[in-house]
Amino acid sequence: MGNAEALLKRRKQWVPDAIGIFNPSTAVSGNGSMLIDADGHEMIDFAGGIGVVNAGHCPPPVVKAIQAQAEKLIHCSFNVATYEVYVQLAERLARLFPHGDHTKVMLTNSGAESIENAIKIARQATGRPAIICYEQGFHGRTMMAMTLTSKVGYKLGCGPFAPEVYRIPFPDHYHDGKGQSLEEFSAGQLRELELFFQRQVPVEQVAAILMEPVQGEGGFNVAPPDYLKGLREICTKYGILLILDEVQSGFGRTGKWAAYQHFGVVPDLSTWAKSLGSGMPIGAVIGKASIMDACKPSTIGGTYPGNPVCCAAALATLDYMEEIDINTKGQRVGHTVRERFNAWQKRFPAIGDVRGLGAMMAFELVKNGDPFQPDADLCKRLIAWCAGRGLIIINAGIQGNVIRILSPLVIEAETLAKGLDIIEQGLTEIIGS
Repeated sequence: MGNAEALLKRRKQWVPDAIGIFNPSTAVSGNGSMLIDADGHEMIDFAGGIGVVNAGHCPPPVVKAIQAQAEKLIHCSFNVATYEVYVQLAERLARLFPHGDHTKVMLTNSGAESIENAIKIARQATGRPAIICYEQGFHGRTMMAMTLTSKVGYKLGCGPFAPEVYRIPFPDHYHDGKGQSLEEFSAGQLRELELFFQRQVPVEQVAAILMEPVQGEGGFNVAPPDYLKGLREICTKYGILLILDEVQSGFGRTGKWAAYQHFGVVPDLSTWAKSLGSGMPIGAVIGKASIMDACKPSTIGGTYPGNPVCCAAALATLDYMEEIDINTKGQRVGHTVRERFNAWQKRFPAIGDVRGLGAMMAFELVKNGDPFQPDADLCKRLIAWCAGRGLIIINAGIQGNVIRILSPLVIEAETLAKGLDIIEQGLTEIIGS
């Protein structure tokens, strides 16, 4: 029995089965875009810790910053004593993502915690209870975040869920466009939202609309530009706060610091985590100062948010991302992946759709070219085939039939090409057989 097999066996014995295994691989160390598994084999990482290591595994400046901060102060709680690295990071994020004339930032431990706090902030700022979210959306596994999450499989047996949450269809042109142009489809979806206020929840009761500009776990569905611009206008018109979830799409993943920057809109609140800290547990809620300051004392915060070591890692990550021009790297990776995916779509009928933004790219596997016949089995077989040949990939989508690419953006061109070659070989062999 190899070390990897033994480790997975121990996992089975001591770790709950409900903690999912998205890929049958192990990891002992990582550097850049590569992982070393428990048997000493190199693995190309196209999962990136589920979009966490945009700047690569263990970037040296981040490692050094963690070490230096750990020698000085690991924890004291920001509520107990103010320390500079928290304030420094808040200022840095506010300047990087301005939300109006004056922006404020609260730090969190994770994306789910960012969502939880954004909802509390929105309800206090507006005095309204209702939250509107989207089908196929994913926002975390804490109770409010799970309520907002669409995928039923992530929620089985966990209810009852939080009240005053309303769900509407995501503007999914591939599945629901029915021959319309993207502009016509977007206009129709916005009309449906206006009708939703009459049929389901009065607009005067809606505190916020929460949306991922590019859905992550939902399958890398990209919001149509006209829809997101129209949504911004509707929210402004009715005094509804627009919350954009950038947890998976932020920090260069789409070729910009924020996915929303592609659309020419600015949210009232935004949520962040994942690649902010290169793997250290840290997230943020960023928002207009007047909205952030509407909260009553002690209704937001906690013991660990903005931990000094995590803040130091985040600051070093942002410095490193700027130094290496992470957004240009995201554009380069995205261009390469999209070209290969488009070529495969012409060759393999099982690829029903290619979509994404920047380096947040995916293809959907279907049967008979039909968007409504998802092929999750082919997806699983392809993931396992690639894992056996030194490539880690993971799926997405409500039906589990979408292959998504979340490789570190620092990946070398040769390594990226090698990983894509493995996927292509897998498609050829599996479909051919």
